Amino acid sequence: MPEFKDQDFTKFNRAYESAFRVNCLTLGLVIPIEAHGMSPVPNLDRHLERAKLADELGFAALWLRDVPFNVPSFGDAGQTFDPFVYLGLLAGATQSIGLGVASIILPLRHPAHVAKASASVDVLSGGRMLLGVASGDRPEEYPAMNADFETRADRFRDSFSYIKKMAKPYPEGDFAQGKLTGGADMLPKPSSGRLPLLVTGGSRQHPDWVAQNSDGWITYPRDPASQGRVITDYRARIAAAGLANKPVMQSLYVDVQSDPEADPRPIHLGFASGTNFLRRYLTDVRALGINHVALNLRFNNADVEDTMRRIADELLPDFSH
Repeated sequence: MPEFKDQDFTKFNRAYESAFRVNCLTLGLVIPIEAHGMSPVPNLDRHLERAKLADELGFAALWLRDVPFNVPSFGDAGQTFDPFVYLGLLAGATQSIGLGVASIILPLRHPAHVAKASASVDVLSGGRMLLGVASGDRPEEYPAMNADFETRADRFRDSFSYIKKMAKPYPEGDFAQGKLTGGADMLPKPSSGRLPLLVTGGSRQHPDWVAQNSDGWITYPRDPASQGRVITDYRARIAAAGLANKPVMQSLYVDVQSDPEADPRPIHLGFASGTNFLRRYLTDVRALGINHVALNLRFNNADVEDTMRRIADELLPDFSH
């Protein structure tokens, strides 16, 4: 196990401290909280009611995605609403739940807009914004925005540094996407001084860069041996740089069966099972070092709101913030 300068995670905002704690695992939900199966476009039935229910039930975070275009070959249009517009609605409609986006595609947005929109959500929600960022993986979106797909790794790093700099008063810095001269300030500032920036996957960066610059890592489900290796490697690189420990989260598609003893069967990036197997799985990934799991109910066959309540009743007591 890597040894850290500081075992606890850095204190950022309210949502970060609630969702991410050392040696603990919390549960969130991917929006839309809806079973829409193989259809890439959700119906968005009762979408706001379900977000409010997730807040009332005690889930740690809601997670949106940045999907500018519905690309048929990819098969997923996300929540269809622009993430920042929708986060503003959720900020006013909920009270305690973290509001995350996994992830904003930095090469397709100007970093000044990302910084201002994210800080606005953070302040309006009382410190509940979690900003995941990524380099993007849908080539079809780039020509539509006159952006070069092949150089997205460079623009990702440039935007990342720009956003961090924008949290400072009257920032200064010379970036590929603009020069900050110190003569103008961005308002509002994030509620706690700086937003946590969570990097998704590799974002086409060296693993050392991700470990040193991220405030947490968003990854995908793997077999236990592989997941344990990549988490250990990420944290070993953090420790080698003399930095404080950082959280890791993953997504998981689930189809929760009515029989709590139902054995698992694979589905896309997850499994169908009863709650007893799901509990064992979550216990195992917590032991591997995962701090938060974002559950996706897209392929769930039971009533979605009943499933939310079952997870809250049967699992949240063991995996709660």
